[in-house]
Amino acid sequence: VNGQKIWTSYADKADWIFCLVRTDPNATKHNGISFALFDMESEGVSTRPIELISGESPFCETFFDDVKVGKDQIVGELNRGWDVAKYLLTHERNNIGGEPPGFLKGRALGPLAAEHVGTEHGKLADTALRADIARLEIDQMAFQALVGKIREEAEAGQGVGAQSAVLKYYGTELNKRRYEVMMDALGAEGLEWESERTMGGLYAREWLRSKGNSIEGGTSEVMLGIVSKRLLGLPDA
Repeated sequence: VNGQKIWTSYADKADWIFCLVRTDPNATKHNGISFALFDMESEGVSTRPIELISGESPFCETFFDDVKVGKDQIVGELNRGWDVAKYLLTHERNNIGGEPPGFLKGRALGPLAAEHVGTEHGKLADTALRADIARLEIDQMAFQALVGKIREEAEAGQGVGAQSAVLKYYGTELNKRRYEVMMDALGAEGLEWESERTMGGLYAREWLRSKGNSIEGGTSEVMLGIVSKRLLGLPDA
């Protein structure tokens, strides 16, 4: 099957989903899996929203009840769908790690902290918070330097490969730290949920949303396993 042709044919379909399906029950582990495209309007496909602790519902459960899909909707080769999935996961992890979801992203926390904690002699009044912000900003700069290095290697044709696990792990863990420091700076006001002053509890909701960074695109534990095996060459425990 010409995977590129199929992908192009369905690229303008907003209501399609892909699935990894077992097409060879006798194959082992990652073999015998195919990458198939499903029309969400197909008979037997249904969804149910999942409400997150942030109060939002950007995700849903998808159910497939006796759904039938033609062989022409397989992307890539039959029983080689894991190769396609790995390629997609690499890009997903690069994107999530490089710029995790959230309104803070690369914004400086200093001005926000100064607004809520106050300053003394031109410096943030809370010395412990000031140190936390400094450490976070240093780590952010180091991470951006790593991102730049890997990007240059990719542009030179070396590829990213397992290094995407490093970007995904450290980028998302760093983003979680960023929101924790933000909550320290905001104090009790950071936990407010509905007022106009906090834009409908934006700070609290985004802080809670950041917890999902270490799950989506592969958990932090999975990323550490990839780094251990693929990059460091460590044996299984």
